[in-house]
Amino acid sequence: MNPQAHYFCIHLGPFSGRGYKIQKINIEDRKDKEKMNYIDGGVCAPAGFQAAGVHCGIRSKNTEKKDLALIVSDRLCSAAAVYTTNKVKGAPIAVTKAHLENGKAQAVICNSGNANTCAPNGREIAEKTCQLTAEYTGIPAEDIIVCSTGVIGEPLSMEPFERGMGPLVQALSADGGTMAAEAIMTTDTVSKECAVEFELGGKTCHIGATAKGSGMINPNMATMLSFIATDAAVSPEMLQKALSEDIKDTYNQLSVDGDTSTNDTVAIMANGAAGNKEITEEGPEFETFCRALRMVTEVLTKKLARDGEGATKLIECQVKGAPDTDAARVLSKSVISSDLFKSAMFGEDANWGRVLCSLGYARADFDASDIQVEMGSRKGVIKVCEHSALYPHSEEEAANILAEEEITIYVDLHQGKGEAKAWGCDLTYDYVKINGDYRS
Repeated sequence: MNPQAHYFCIHLGPFSGRGYKIQKINIEDRKDKEKMNYIDGGVCAPAGFQAAGVHCGIRSKNTEKKDLALIVSDRLCSAAAVYTTNKVKGAPIAVTKAHLENGKAQAVICNSGNANTCAPNGREIAEKTCQLTAEYTGIPAEDIIVCSTGVIGEPLSMEPFERGMGPLVQALSADGGTMAAEAIMTTDTVSKECAVEFELGGKTCHIGATAKGSGMINPNMATMLSFIATDAAVSPEMLQKALSEDIKDTYNQLSVDGDTSTNDTVAIMANGAAGNKEITEEGPEFETFCRALRMVTEVLTKKLARDGEGATKLIECQVKGAPDTDAARVLSKSVISSDLFKSAMFGEDANWGRVLCSLGYARADFDASDIQVEMGSRKGVIKVCEHSALYPHSEEEAANILAEEEITIYVDLHQGKGEAKAWGCDLTYDYVKINGDYRS
């Protein structure tokens, strides 16, 4: 199998300190050779957006960590969102859904440290948080997206929000994206941001985003949140279409531990400040916007996977030759979700049987008689399975390849044109340690 064939690749610079150094690159796409560049700025890279993050005291045992974030646009935006499929949902989701019924929003307010889930006054707190934000920003409460992340089942009061809202609004800045990214973190070890610059109709546009999540990550739209901003003009309907389609191959193809959170939310706001003609239907401009969105969300998906609780390795599984795309998605995610496989990757053990096992119990129809598996890293690629049986290989060479911090599993089913990727991490002793005292 050629590991480079058929796959859209995003260049990530050298790994350092559990984060990625994003390189500025140009992507030549189709015949028009359109240029899309990674840029700095995160969620504040698009024109007209400001953000901030402060400590307000939601985390009673942590007197320093930022725990309240605010992202605002200088004008009303088209907006869309996707949410967790967990039947138990955080109270902020109900409020946000109600506020987005008209496809409009202008701000996001988000706290960390408390999920505001399974609390008797949860919806009241979420609504009051929007009202408080409205008082300080002048933005109508119904145009505010509200989110929470953290411990489930603990009471939450308005007192810390009342203490922090003034300083939070005062701190708003076009350079505040990183502060907001830090404020939504829970067990994350690094903040996660990404932005791209691209063109629509001759106008320079931007998409910027932040995300958080380290554990309870198995989105189906964990404690996974992502806020995306763009200065492109896109109608609410097309924004929803773009986001709903995008997550099928990005955030929903991510799994750290197989647990789907009660609070997962991905929200996007488009303020039109770039001045392009509003995208109201499918066509070349919409396709360009979707490609730019994919550049951002795929990078963030990888960052989320790499920062999995206790993780030492980023794992990507690429499946090709599946009966169709849906099957490829299910199969690739099944591999990176397998605890046995994840444990083998931690141990640098090329246990390809665990790959086939996870493929076999996945909820996808396929012929398992001709599976090929290769394992790769920057040290090379080694074939370990052919025709669903052992392919003679050096265990020492395989272990050397798997010793790297970024690993790719290549699976070819040889029966169709379906292909997909999924991302996860290894399962380590530290994952148990972290979650053994999560509330302390």
